Amino acid sequence: MEHEIKLSPDHLAEITLNGKRICISKRGQQWFACAASCPHAGGELAKGYIDAFNNIVCPVHRYKYNMGNGYNSSGEGFKLKTYPVEEREDGIYVLMGDGL
Repeated sequence: MEHEIKLSPDHLAEITLNGKRICISKRGQQWFACAASCPHAGGELAKGYIDAFNNIVCPVHRYKYNMGNGYNSSGEGFKLKTYPVEEREDGIYVLMGDGL
């Protein structure tokens, strides 16, 4: 399934893959993908930002999550669902367990 990805100035975008809303981001040359909603209060992560420590920050309560492993880095104990991303010659692939 093809999608055009237009990242915000904060390097975030939301796409839908296989019926799931996904937040996708690029930091340097590396792509990241995670659930589109914060596990705490459902904030839309694509409307947040990436801080200086490469955490995605929820726009609602400013909870922070490591973009690589999804662990809550601001101490509240939540975990964000993350997905492996591969950049290939023909595009960006988000791996969702049972294929793309």
